[in-house]
Amino acid sequence: MEHLLANRSISISELKRSPSAALALANNEPLAVLNHNKPAAYLVTPQFYQKLLERFEASEIRFAIAESRADSRPAIAADKVFEELETSISQYSR
Repeated sequence: MEHLLANRSISISELKRSPSAALALANNEPLAVLNHNKPAAYLVTPQFYQKLLERFEASEIRFAIAESRADSRPAIAADKVFEELETSISQYSR
């Protein structure tokens, strides 16, 4: 059997037979769905999926911050950026 990335598992046949039981078994944790004893998919609750997306987003933000710190170009003051943005917006508003 391949390495499972979940503490619990269910076969595709069991999932088809009783989807609500599978959801209850998941209980806010990933549930491996097996096909011929190999992971075919992972079933997660909406709450777990939301947490996963939030962690992914936080990770992307941390990565962007780290990338910006490694940028050798000189920093630009936020006031200057907003001033230029305001000028650009006002030019299109006329």
